[in-house]
Amino acid sequence: MPTAASSPKNEITIVGAGIVGLATAFHLLAEGHRVRLVERGGVAEGASFGNAGAFAFSDILPLASPGMLRKAPKWLIDPLGPLTIPPRYLPQITPWLVRFWRASLPDRYRASLTAQGGLMRFAATATQAMVAQADLAGHIRADGNLQLYESEAELAAAQPGWEARAREGIEFEHVRGERLAELQPGLSPRFVAGTFTPHWQTVSDPYHYALALFRAVMARGAGLVHGEVTGVEADSRGVRLRLADGQVLNAGRVVIAGGAWSRPLARSLGDFIPLETERGYNTTLPPGAFDLRRQLTFGGHGFVVTPLSTGIRVGGAVELGGLKAPPNFRRADAMLTKAARFLPGLRTEGGRQWMGFRPSLPDSLPVIGRSTASPAAFYAFGHGHLGLTQSAATGKLIADLVAGRRPPIPLEPFRPDRF
Repeated sequence: MPTAASSPKNEITIVGAGIVGLATAFHLLAEGHRVRLVERGGVAEGASFGNAGAFAFSDILPLASPGMLRKAPKWLIDPLGPLTIPPRYLPQITPWLVRFWRASLPDRYRASLTAQGGLMRFAATATQAMVAQADLAGHIRADGNLQLYESEAELAAAQPGWEARAREGIEFEHVRGERLAELQPGLSPRFVAGTFTPHWQTVSDPYHYALALFRAVMARGAGLVHGEVTGVEADSRGVRLRLADGQVLNAGRVVIAGGAWSRPLARSLGDFIPLETERGYNTTLPPGAFDLRRQLTFGGHGFVVTPLSTGIRVGGAVELGGLKAPPNFRRADAMLTKAARFLPGLRTEGGRQWMGFRPSLPDSLPVIGRSTASPAAFYAFGHGHLGLTQSAATGKLIADLVAGRRPPIPLEPFRPDRF
């Protein structure tokens, strides 16, 4: 395994060993590159550890949307609701919110929707290929997703989004009555309709899936360095990474895939990228806490319930509160309380709570591309809720850029300098 002292300067160093960094390593290794991962914490112990575990290829609607702007004022009133901004953080996040508002304007929303749709189509293909090559199929469930509505008016309000998905060729079925009960027995009668997306997939457990990919990456010859990268410098000879413990790592090229911690690293290269942090919460209940047939989405309340091999995960919501504030697990409690009302019979004892940081950009699209400062530096971060879903696609796109190949989808919407 290469070490900090012996790593050759033509090696590609990836900052971040979460799911995006691991998928990028997998694709670069497949093309014969030397690859080294640098991770500030444990492998896949950030957002890759406790996410909702979905390959959400049909989730093409950007969070920055006219619909979100209509919902936001009502949600923000409730400090434990689907969207909250702690008052102390508001001055810091205001510039990001202005960009979010601009991205929600109709013409920009349509452009983001088109870009997201193209990335998702490619992600479905790239994920299928990586799962086969890395022998990950045993971690995949193909039960579909059921989105639930408490009124016909709520379903009608969601209709433009489903029409947009239909234009992308995404299959779905609006259901009621016996068909709704068949797809998920034991629902509260408050839910009068649902939309079933049959090709939606989940993983057995996102952490276990990421660790399996990590093992595949290490078996193919990757190196791993534990340390926090505090700065990146580039010149004609390659790149230098400065670590918090004083080490300096040299490499021919670098990929910044550090999730919510990527912004200062891009800034050290001279690129300002308005990355923010969505703090997400969940509770994972023991296996058998409910007869859950598939992932359920309670869109009006901003959370999902997912069947995992390790239990039943209740989580979601958005707290725009930065990286430094302590967790507010009352948000996890609030979602669990609602889940118990929505799924009578759900046993809520014995749960494990978690909070993680989703790296989010104002237009709901990730940054995938070269740094403006150096052709030796690449960015692969900002996927928001969709890091697992888009990880294989991002890794393949970075491999194409490193090789100088034309990527299979336009990367203009994902440019680092688009802001």
